[in-house]
Amino acid sequence: MLVLALDTATTDLVAGVVDGERVVAETRVATRAHNERLMPEITRLLAEAGVEFADVGAIVVGCGPGPFTGLRVGMSTASALGQALGIPVHGVCTHDAVAAELEGDALVVTDARRREVYWARYADGERVAGPDVCKPADLASPAVDVISVPEALAGQLPIDAPSVTYQPPAPAGLVAVANLDADPEPLVPLYLRRPDAVPPKQAPKSPALP
Repeated sequence: MLVLALDTATTDLVAGVVDGERVVAETRVATRAHNERLMPEITRLLAEAGVEFADVGAIVVGCGPGPFTGLRVGMSTASALGQALGIPVHGVCTHDAVAAELEGDALVVTDARRREVYWARYADGERVAGPDVCKPADLASPAVDVISVPEALAGQLPIDAPSVTYQPPAPAGLVAVANLDADPEPLVPLYLRRPDAVPPKQAPKSPALP
């Protein structure tokens, strides 16, 4: 079965077409313009794979943790495509997908902005803590074999590991952690904190008004 895999939880826009364990076509674009790039990338990928939307049997989408706008783009696109095509849409934790590409006990860290990071810890591929959000200096973890963290944040973590790398979300990892045989559950974004936008405060009423 052909699976369309998407993730917009980080600054890497990730999309791919996966057939079983074989990645037919994939792309990763460093951008914050997810809403402008996602559908063109999906259309291009399907053409590269020589398939059409009607050939896709399921969709897997990363549900974060990530910023509100980025998650909304990927998840709403996946949901709309699933409804239009009449196929299931499976949501997965983005950090789980990253951990699926790593070996050994792992700590997966991504940029949460506001000088904070999202993190989750794994033992033998299974999530044992997180996902959560905190300042890099406040992140504590037992010893792990590998840390996946963006290069710009690596020096801010108070944790050592034999291997420090950056593994972005990938189509193969997204599909690997999805249970495609189960009925999909409702898509729930992992925001972990309140959105940046807040309702404007009401202006004080003029004393001249009755």
